[in-house]
Amino acid sequence: MKFTVNWLKKYIDFDLSNRELADRLTMAGLEVDSVEELYPGLDDLRVGLVKGVKPHPNADRLSLCEVDDGESVRRVVCGAPNVRAGMLTALAVPGTVMPGGFKIKPAKIRGEASEGMLCSAHELGISPDKAGIMDLPADLSPGQSLVEALELRDTLIEVDLTPNRPDCASVIGTAREVGAFVGKKVKHPGAGDLPELSGADLPFAVEVRDFAACPRYSARMVKGVKIAPSPWWLQRLLLALGLRPINNVVDVTNFVMLEYGQPLHAFDFSKLAGGRIVVRRAAKGETTETLDGVERRLDEEMLLICDAERPVAVAGVMGGGNSEVSDDTVDILLESACFDPVSIRRTSRRLNLATDSSYRFERGVDPQGTVRALERAVELIVELAGGVAVPGGVDLKEGLPENSPIDLRVRRCNDLLGLDLSARQIGDYLESIEIDADPVDEESLKVTPPGFRVDLEREVDLFEEVARLVGYNEIPVTLPHVPLSFADRDPAREIRKEVAAIMTAQGYNEAINYSFVSDRHYDMLGLPADHPARRNVRLLNPLAEDQSVMRTMLLPGILENLKRNVNHQRPDIKLFEVGKVFHPTDSELPDEEMRLVAVISGKRNPDSPPLHFGEEECDFFDIKACGENLLNELRRDQVEMVSPKETPAYVGGSPYLALQTGAEVLGGLGRLSADCLKRFGIKTEVYFLEVSLTGLAEVSPRPKSFEPLSRFPSVNWDLAMLVPENLAAGEIIEAVKNCGEEILEEARIIDIFRGESIEEGYKSVAITVTYRDDSKTLEDETVQKVHQKIIDLISTRFGGKLREA
Repeated sequence: MKFTVNWLKKYIDFDLSNRELADRLTMAGLEVDSVEELYPGLDDLRVGLVKGVKPHPNADRLSLCEVDDGESVRRVVCGAPNVRAGMLTALAVPGTVMPGGFKIKPAKIRGEASEGMLCSAHELGISPDKAGIMDLPADLSPGQSLVEALELRDTLIEVDLTPNRPDCASVIGTAREVGAFVGKKVKHPGAGDLPELSGADLPFAVEVRDFAACPRYSARMVKGVKIAPSPWWLQRLLLALGLRPINNVVDVTNFVMLEYGQPLHAFDFSKLAGGRIVVRRAAKGETTETLDGVERRLDEEMLLICDAERPVAVAGVMGGGNSEVSDDTVDILLESACFDPVSIRRTSRRLNLATDSSYRFERGVDPQGTVRALERAVELIVELAGGVAVPGGVDLKEGLPENSPIDLRVRRCNDLLGLDLSARQIGDYLESIEIDADPVDEESLKVTPPGFRVDLEREVDLFEEVARLVGYNEIPVTLPHVPLSFADRDPAREIRKEVAAIMTAQGYNEAINYSFVSDRHYDMLGLPADHPARRNVRLLNPLAEDQSVMRTMLLPGILENLKRNVNHQRPDIKLFEVGKVFHPTDSELPDEEMRLVAVISGKRNPDSPPLHFGEEECDFFDIKACGENLLNELRRDQVEMVSPKETPAYVGGSPYLALQTGAEVLGGLGRLSADCLKRFGIKTEVYFLEVSLTGLAEVSPRPKSFEPLSRFPSVNWDLAMLVPENLAAGEIIEAVKNCGEEILEEARIIDIFRGESIEEGYKSVAITVTYRDDSKTLEDETVQKVHQKIIDLISTRFGGKLREA
């Protein structure tokens, strides 16, 4: 949206500099893109009176002009075809610097002296018209400053409007916003009372066939107009905004559109067949020629303005060439309407035709303002083009929506904005932009949005207006109150995240399965009929037969995953799943338990080079190590691995350990029986781990502890002991670690040897022991004493003896 400061001042009085005005508009939500001084560099030009014109003796197309510059008469050679004696025009005397940097100097043109230049509007940057020199109004005087005489000293401001503010696509709308922050009322032009447009006794008729697309259509007729160029004041305003003046009638419609934001259109009444206007949708395959001379192909969703026979305009976008106002026009029909924004936007896009009219209709015009804008145009046309306005007119408005009031709560407004405003203050702010706000009581207002504010639909829209009018810089800034404590975290969620990280770190891939499973899984596991897992929640409307119950175990689902991988020639598997199982209760909802299940099968080191890692198959100790690592990383020292008296049916006689804390069993690990695997169609050995994460979350973890790195070095001493074959090597390590020696830091097995050199019934266990003293560097004598005690301990407790080299 563009406007000039002088034009704006015709509607609102203010005393702000151009920069202050731009800043205040921007802070009010109307972002100013540019502030530009109009017509710079014209201060030296004058009004000149052409007193006489005679042909140039040496050139057919040049004239010798005697020009009065207010001080003297000077000769100027001119090539304009429209120069004539008695005309007032723009004169550049020697020394004048023209726009573009060209300096006027005395010169000889075809042998004749020329003391200046008669200028066209194009040469001065005022207009694109190149037809000839400027023909100025006759009431000017020779010698006047051209800038002052034509009121060219002005500033152009361009505002980048957001789509929700169509009310500011007009000079009056912008003046209304300025009035809010300067504390003054807008001076509306035109007569106060509007005529009654009853539609009776008129020489024309209007029919609207689609009120949804055209909620309001107003029209008036003016007879006996005389088409002529517009007066300079009107041309100047249009030129400043980049519009080309055409004639007095068309220029008035463009002027009122810029003034009120209401697009208008003038039809040559003699070209309207039947003296009728019909607003209807286009027929399939219908075409029309628009004012730009292009034949437009229309579709059935486009709205047209038609006469009794054919289309005469594309509604809200562009008029038709078959009804435009020309120099021969005598009677005109003026249209002022309100169209559906969606319909106009769709039509404009499909025709690839954007106009000043469609720009405003797409965003929404004031449905209550069509008649006022129409009356303003009629007054100006009668004033500038003569003619007589036919009494009355048409105003069809059956499609107008009801203007419903909005209840505004004062306390809610203050809470959202962080202000302390009274109902009266809020009402004053809203009324400063012509929004009616009637107080209901001290805590509420009943606000009726005006027709030009099509964006005000809810209470929060009014809050936004209050914030804008108060000034965003005036809203207090406060930091939110953020407590320094962390929110309590859900233990089940945290342990689920930890478990997933631990399992993936051990090389397992996560699987995700549906919670809906087949009840055949329990038979495939070999569970007895009274097993608790068989008590499940059955679905009333299952997606499929194999998804008829909610799972009570994760193991069957991950075995199906393993089977699928094996069948696709991926036999080396490490999979885990963390998910919920569901147990029925007496209430409507089942009890949900978070569990972990993991399975391994195939090679111990899948996808690793056999040359370096071999092709060893995984075994029970791999799954046992997985469980130990899990418990260790989770710091659940209270959970133990024990051999239970009874094992699950799907284990049979295979190795199995239960995970329990106290008397509560949380899960177990082991090898699945061959019969169970056969029922699942799996031919490889499978080892599994399953544990209740819900129960594990209730076990208190070992507190985290940290020790500083020692400043003193450690020493490693090795020993090899011959011990009975049936002695577990882990018992030796436990005994060494618990011997109570302070400098003993670590002990671990490095080798177990059996061979011909070893006495029958014995094996050689090699152990490395790490010693360190955090207060000093160890000496060999100190280490030797402790090392000997360890040898003696193993000898006496386990019947071992030191192996000789």
